[in-house]
Amino acid sequence: MKTIIDSEQFGRTLKRMTHEIIERNEDLSKIILVGIEKKGTPIANEIKNLIKTFENIDVPLELIDIGSHRDDHKKIPDVKINFKENINDKIIILVDDVLYTGRTVRAAMDAIVEIGRPAKIELAVFVDRGHRELPIRADFIGKNVPTSKEEMVVCDFFNKEVSIR
Repeated sequence: MKTIIDSEQFGRTLKRMTHEIIERNEDLSKIILVGIEKKGTPIANEIKNLIKTFENIDVPLELIDIGSHRDDHKKIPDVKINFKENINDKIIILVDDVLYTGRTVRAAMDAIVEIGRPAKIELAVFVDRGHRELPIRADFIGKNVPTSKEEMVVCDFFNKEVSIR
């Protein structure tokens, strides 16, 4: 296992991503962070906390389980998505740990447009490892990591590190 982001870099990367989100969005009151369960949720929560620290604005955070919108054998029928916030005309920032084929993001976008019509959907990922199967790109990227399809990128939020297996 090879560490590609250590704990010190982990924190700096999250802070940089948060500053990019702040800089590219003039009105932070229009933003809703949406963490893709399970691995995107702690990253989205940390971005929420950093926005509060840097700008003193408490942006809403919603969680999304894409189980019923998957296109593979892991599809779970009838997973309900219950957002507290109205997403119509808001800027949704989807947050996930690793962007790989793009299928998870596609499923999340499908789920979001079923419940409302946001003004825009942006994507924040901690690691972009390439190998897209769909035309999906991230707006905010912590680190681009070229990998082979055989390798696995593990984002360990508890230990604040990212490694390749």
